[in-house]
Amino acid sequence: MKKIIPCGFHCIKFINLGVTFGDQQVLDNINLHVHCGQMTAIVGRNGAGKSTLVRAILGEVPYTGEIQFKNKMNNNMPSLKIGYVPQTVNIDRTTPLSVYDLFQSFTGKLPILLSSKKEHEHVREALAEFDVAELIDQPVGTLSGGQLQRVLLAMAVHDTPNLLLLDEPVSGIDKNGMDAFYEKMKYLKETHDLAIILVSHDLDYVYKYADNVILIDKTVAAAGRPKLVYETDAFKNVFGKGATGEVEVNANV
Repeated sequence: MKKIIPCGFHCIKFINLGVTFGDQQVLDNINLHVHCGQMTAIVGRNGAGKSTLVRAILGEVPYTGEIQFKNKMNNNMPSLKIGYVPQTVNIDRTTPLSVYDLFQSFTGKLPILLSSKKEHEHVREALAEFDVAELIDQPVGTLSGGQLQRVLLAMAVHDTPNLLLLDEPVSGIDKNGMDAFYEKMKYLKETHDLAIILVSHDLDYVYKYADNVILIDKTVAAAGRPKLVYETDAFKNVFGKGATGEVEVNANV
């Protein structure tokens, strides 16, 4: 696959975004600025509004304020194309659906009962970017958590999204899988013209790999480079005063 160097001119802005359910204000005054070629990690305590923010970005819940996608070279506002990988996907372990079938049903290019050599090769190339090309004809129900995650990532980025939205996509993955995932995120942000927003509880990996960290507590409690955010009182109040000292993978960062 041809590498695309991020241009740095595309950005996504969240302006005074808020979400209310009934009389409960779940998110209030969310202001974010995310650039292509960067990974922004969203962290916070359970119930802080992280999942609601994801649902708002996806258009699944109504919100106030604006989400803008801008090309700063000519200041236009095209439609925002989103690739999404959820926290969990319920797969019937007995399904005969193959990885190729799953991919084709997602892209909608061909009915899954139809197959062509060209499309098969196209899907294989997309899977190869995530090191799972050999799984193309394997039943989806037999995949491990890490394998399924990489297949879902291949599906999410195959159509060149402007934003890759990841909602805790490494739940239940072992350390080797975590290492591979975050290295792949580093590769994607450096070689694709997209922005990455990652919701995560993995504070050590976030510190090492994220360009920016947003601490959400119904609003933006802290924002900036990982080191700056991790040293704030707001971060320590959520994760404990010793949280930064426990981030072992950051020793050489």
